[in-house]
Amino acid sequence: MEPLLCRLGASPRLERALAPLELDAVDPAAPLAGRRVLFAVAVDGGGADPAFFALLRRLRTDPAALAGATVAMVVDGDGELYTKSAAQALALAATQAGAWLPGMPLVEATGSLYNHHIQAANWGMTWEETYFRRVQLLAERLSAFTPPKFQRPKVLLLHASNPGRSNTLALGRAVAARIQDRCDVAELALLNGTVHDCRGCGYRQCLHFAQNATCFYGGALSETVFPAIRESDVLLFLCPNYNDALGANLMALINRLTGLVVRESLGEKYVMGVVASGYSGGDVVARQLLGAMCLNRGAITPPRALLLETAHDPGDALRAPQVQTRLDAFARALTAAACR
Repeated sequence: MEPLLCRLGASPRLERALAPLELDAVDPAAPLAGRRVLFAVAVDGGGADPAFFALLRRLRTDPAALAGATVAMVVDGDGELYTKSAAQALALAATQAGAWLPGMPLVEATGSLYNHHIQAANWGMTWEETYFRRVQLLAERLSAFTPPKFQRPKVLLLHASNPGRSNTLALGRAVAARIQDRCDVAELALLNGTVHDCRGCGYRQCLHFAQNATCFYGGALSETVFPAIRESDVLLFLCPNYNDALGANLMALINRLTGLVVRESLGEKYVMGVVASGYSGGDVVARQLLGAMCLNRGAITPPRALLLETAHDPGDALRAPQVQTRLDAFARALTAAACR
């Protein structure tokens, strides 16, 4: 199905990138459920265009606004800031409004286009040519995207939580109990010392280690974590909110995944998340997870991929009003996405 083009602001360079696609345009206020939509977002020194924020408001207040839709995005900035934050905000609003996001659904262009310089060197193109080529390839992937289905999906719960106190782990295990009749569920605890953070090897050095299915540090990551991720179909991240950020152990894993993804794609796996915040800010953590694992690492985000709860004291999450209803809905979203 040919995607529709939804413009959220405009800039001359963005228009040049989009012109070869020859896509039919659609107004942001038009019905978008069930469609394939390429969102084209222009960003300047003040951030995204007002039309972008009007769309976010619509998606956040209408949980069916993108039901059954498949979306991708091009975000073009005239400076070095705000492009990625706009993409993360749109990704979260889109999945919670019912949309699919294929792995790596973003082409981002900073003002300098420096973020394309490595791929440009690999392709033998200018930075602008590389940007335009990436937009073309994204539109082709959006048009061809078909979500994978599994007879019994293998779901991997990834966490670094204390079982005796963690609201996040309690929620994750409640989800696991609801899906175990249709899925094979495994749990992997990334406790202190299991995964060291990335040391920032150069690309060629990282690729060298990846060819042997390991990385500089080796250890549990190569022996346990990477094999478990390879075997899984759904990566369910259990994410406590630590100072409005993903926890250090989960972030270390995401950083170290370079040693896996330079060798093989995550594009046939789903990423979903449970986020528990002691006070507030679950959306900030959810955006980080989607930015890292879908926009960057390339896993698919299915509709309604995030369960966000606020709970501080041990046990509060499972005592929250209507939480059982939300857990039921989240479990249904997981099985509806992944199961045949």
